[in-house]
Amino acid sequence: MARRPSAFSALIAVDKPLGCTSHDVVSRVRRAVGERRVGHAGTLDPAATGVLVVGIGQATKLLGLLTLDRKGYRATFQLGSETTTDDAEGEVVRAAEVPPELLETGRAAHEVARLAGERDQVPPSFSAVSVNGRRAYDAARAGEALELKPRRVTIHGAELLGVDPQARTWELSLDVSKGTYVRSIARDLGRELGCLAHVCALERTFAGPVTLADCMGLDELEAGGAELARERCLDPVAALGIPARELRVEEIADVMCGRRIDAGGAAHGARVALTFGGGLAGIWRCDGRHLVCESNFPQAIEGVR
Repeated sequence: MARRPSAFSALIAVDKPLGCTSHDVVSRVRRAVGERRVGHAGTLDPAATGVLVVGIGQATKLLGLLTLDRKGYRATFQLGSETTTDDAEGEVVRAAEVPPELLETGRAAHEVARLAGERDQVPPSFSAVSVNGRRAYDAARAGEALELKPRRVTIHGAELLGVDPQARTWELSLDVSKGTYVRSIARDLGRELGCLAHVCALERTFAGPVTLADCMGLDELEAGGAELARERCLDPVAALGIPARELRVEEIADVMCGRRIDAGGAAHGARVALTFGGGLAGIWRCDGRHLVCESNFPQAIEGVR
């Protein structure tokens, strides 16, 4: 059976609430906008909140193309214990004394600033990392141990926002590379300092160019429906971070048939977003003096500004 055309196609940003999975967000967006083709980029744990980019209709094809290479977080690290999941959702497996000096702002700020730079990081046991086709969290729930290999990550920036000596917590702002686990940062830092640590609160503040200011709450979206999603959708070209080229009317027929068109000054090998009338019509690549089709969107993706 042929898939029915999407009611509309757009990228939106949702401020994921605490306690629901990224898949839960997708389900609620489907119902809110009346569209079955919905997906997300950049999974957030149930215990985390914040920026989640969601694709609707044809925009689901963009999700794998979004770079979102840097992500920002506001995190609270609980000192004094380590858990099975490296966050507050897990059971405490080890505890340690927290030296008083680690609860002094000056010392804490020094240790947080030292986090910046490249490092090898082992993902948490409870994570979506796949080993031989099996998710790490499935093995962990079954009481099995998968050997998770370290991966190279970059912490572009780390800043202490505050210390709560009574709660024995540090609040941090982090700017990290794609694929970095904040839970692993807390776990590894706690081990280095000898006091142990885990994440007790986490909010994603940005994903690539998308920030919390671009986000809608799920309750807000459910009240406003497709009309609000259209009104607040992201600019797909800005989200992709590639040059745009507005099509001329006489080029539309060639583009729809996938016939190459003039490169219009694009650099060889570069991807170009073809736009028309406020919509993203396709993503093409420069091959010499011409643009050749990589992806076309029969129903243009809305939101080009």
